[in-house]
Amino acid sequence: MTIRVQTEDFDVSHEMLALRQKNPKVGAVASFVGVVRDINEGDSVATMTLEHYPGMTEKCIADILQQASGRWPLMAARVVHRVGDLSPGEQIVWVGVASRHRAAAFSACEFIMDYLKTRAPFWKKEQAAQGSRWVDASLDDEARAQRWQQSPGSPE
Repeated sequence: MTIRVQTEDFDVSHEMLALRQKNPKVGAVASFVGVVRDINEGDSVATMTLEHYPGMTEKCIADILQQASGRWPLMAARVVHRVGDLSPGEQIVWVGVASRHRAAAFSACEFIMDYLKTRAPFWKKEQAAQGSRWVDASLDDEARAQRWQQSPGSPE
């Protein structure tokens, strides 16, 4: 399991290769890339600033990856999350998982992302023409994370 919290951008193809590590037992890789949107809640977004609590953030992400590994037979998992000032169109986060089969890879990737959005200690502040505001996890984000508590495997 690999976790990186960084200011610099990341190369998705490099991350995918590192995730697979040329392991012939890997039969499925699933990944997700989060990108800064140019609009949120009807307002144009000029920049987004992401802050974190060093050490605590990585520990929380490690716990999320551990939970995912306990639910699905993962061979590898990686999370790269950026912090600092980001502009619309820039990559924020990459989550990748490798498993023998696609169902585990898809479910684990979704679980990890749902928990990153709602449980990892990141603080997001958007700068818009109307001013700046802190952004919390949405009710939809919370509902998506909550559904994983109803079942040890995949949701419904």
